[in-house]
Amino acid sequence: MSALDWQKSSYSSESANCIYLAAGHDCSIRLRESDEPDVIISTSPDRLLALLRGVKAGEFDRLTSS
Repeated sequence: MSALDWQKSSYSSESANCIYLAAGHDCSIRLRESDEPDVIISTSPDRLLALLRGVKAGEFDRLTSS
């Protein structure tokens, strides 16, 4: 298996809190965070799009802790 081509999200700042994405060899999307680069999650493009739409629509705002 060849290495994945990780790309930093354009919304990540220059600080240590960065999200990286890569296209998997099986048409999946892989995500990892800069703080724990060995932890990689895999999802489908459709599910990632649904998550992003939900975040933009504020569907998860009630889950934030005070």
